[in-house]
Amino acid sequence: MDRTKNALNTFVGIHRTADYLEQIVKNDVKRYGLNITEFAVMELLFHKGDQPIQRIGKKVLIASSSITYVVDKLEKKGYVKRLRLEKDRRVIYASLTDEGHELMASVFPHHAETLDNAFSVLTDEELLNLQNALKKLSRYTKTNKCS
Repeated sequence: MDRTKNALNTFVGIHRTADYLEQIVKNDVKRYGLNITEFAVMELLFHKGDQPIQRIGKKVLIASSSITYVVDKLEKKGYVKRLRLEKDRRVIYASLTDEGHELMASVFPHHAETLDNAFSVLTDEELLNLQNALKKLSRYTKTNKCS
């Protein structure tokens, strides 16, 4: 098989697998009354702490026009609050509330286990190789724009 055909088949495989994995994650977070975007924002705040709202979109790959809507929804659910720093009142941060932190502390271990199960078909070495290959591909396509 030639390299071009391998590249096309690999692309299709990555795309299909990403769709399957996304569905697994959607079903998992739905159990907690969240959608995948809300969970991604909460997971970022849970692991990285308070974040400027403008930066959240870049970190979790959400359009900047959507991030305000997502933060609004999480605020209404009582999981996130907005903070303004005294140093620079122009920058608004998103922060987990106590309720949001408690939710993430209780559900994230189960979520991580769900993802671990999804990758259980791979050996530790295969998983690490896949991770490294995807990082390499991501860096290359990001810097070279491959068009």
